[in-house]
Amino acid sequence: MTKSKNVFSSLAGRRRDLGQRAVHTVWDWVRRTGAVTAEHPGRLRFGAIGTGTRLAFPLGTVFGEPWIHLGDHCIIGEQVTLTAGMMPDLDLGPEPILRIGNGVVLGRGSHLIADTSVTIGADCYFGPYVYVTSTNHSYDDPHEPIGKQWPRMDPVEIGPGCWIGTGAVILPGVRLGRNVVVAAGAVVRGEVPAHSVVAGAPARVVRRWDPESGWQPPLRTPPPVPIPEGVTPEQLRALEDVTPEQLLDLESLPQAPGGPGAGDLPSEH
Repeated sequence: MTKSKNVFSSLAGRRRDLGQRAVHTVWDWVRRTGAVTAEHPGRLRFGAIGTGTRLAFPLGTVFGEPWIHLGDHCIIGEQVTLTAGMMPDLDLGPEPILRIGNGVVLGRGSHLIADTSVTIGADCYFGPYVYVTSTNHSYDDPHEPIGKQWPRMDPVEIGPGCWIGTGAVILPGVRLGRNVVVAAGAVVRGEVPAHSVVAGAPARVVRRWDPESGWQPPLRTPPPVPIPEGVTPEQLRALEDVTPEQLLDLESLPQAPGGPGAGDLPSEH
């Protein structure tokens, strides 16, 4: 009887493995087929969608797409919400409401809510679950439920090159300058100067870059060491045992066939 049970368990396990592979194969096909691009927009009719831009499947809530302009080579993660206007099927006029520049990355589960103008500059990177909104509830009337009171709107502008950390909230009226870092979980309001780091709720500037004195307060970690030109992937793998001090001297190593300093790199064997 024990032998029969083992046979049946083995058959059941094989069927499960085959079923699992089939599910994963189908799901991979669904994700590839369901992704939205300029060539394959599906039901969506964006005001503009650039070359190389891709919205991953499954999609989040998307409406008001005629007033949404997406730049080139953007990556929109799964379950990202993109909305223009307070509800679908509104006429929002001749100008786009939500503008996303070239090379923008929006992490999984992020929300861009553009009831009035929201502009994202080129080469901005958003972590997962970032929330950007141009609308906030009002609570002027103490007797009326807050959800029934007319909201306040204020345009949002995020400058090029910004990094927005996981779970950050960008409130109406925010103006981020160029290359701003927003820490994970920060709640940002008002104007933030270029080349600064903000953190907290409400967010405040915790570090800024000055053309004369550099970052203040100074950075606590050394700058990354650039890869010398001509170094091959094999040589990079060989660098696993090299100390940071040795890495700093790589550019001064003697030349050898195959790239700078190749003869002095440790062997893979």
